Amino acid sequence: VGKSEQAGFIAVFPNGVSRARNGMLATWNAGECCAQARDEDVDDVGFLRAVVADVRRRVSIDAGRIYAIGMSNGGMMAYRLACEASDVFSGIMAVAGTDNTRACEPARPVPILHVHARDDDRVLYEGGAGSTFRRAELVNDFTSVPATIRKWVGLNRAKVTAQRVLAVPGAWCDLHPAGAGGAPVQLCVTESGVHGWPGGRKIRDQAAPSQAIRANDVMWEFLSGLRQ
Repeated sequence: VGKSEQAGFIAVFPNGVSRARNGMLATWNAGECCAQARDEDVDDVGFLRAVVADVRRRVSIDAGRIYAIGMSNGGMMAYRLACEASDVFSGIMAVAGTDNTRACEPARPVPILHVHARDDDRVLYEGGAGSTFRRAELVNDFTSVPATIRKWVGLNRAKVTAQRVLAVPGAWCDLHPAGAGGAPVQLCVTESGVHGWPGGRKIRDQAAPSQAIRANDVMWEFLSGLRQ
């Protein structure tokens, strides 16, 4: 049973643009990344606004509890939505993907949850792109995790001093609480797991993701605890 069935929320899985007929290796236009979507300046913000509107026509959902969640380039896209579609999305979660937007002026503070492995070999924790992404000519560089967190602590008027809210072998989470009229920023770091979804399964020849935390559980605890 998936997390959406357990917790009772609707999960939607849109895909980016791809040259492959089966939609594999799709990318999102998240600003400085990635590939076809970036190079063709695809209007992914407009597309995802349309996806939300379509879902709202089909089912009854709480307009104040719509969240964007993504991994890698998808996490970067979630940051772009926080920058440009805060009227739609009430919070985001980015896993293994930093903020690489070219401009960011959110209309309101947006709660941020960021999850990243210290040993990520593609979107490097301290900034830069791993050799896999460079060979694919997806990107020249990536913003670091610390720079991303500092940026959103400022944009969200969150408290500069973080609180350690989780500490387990191999992982920890620090929360920057919301200041007056602001929104929280939480960073969860695993010591291992490379470029994977914590708590997820190993995929083919890729490195095994960290099992120190389950990203699905961290996500739901953070987002469901937000004050609407």
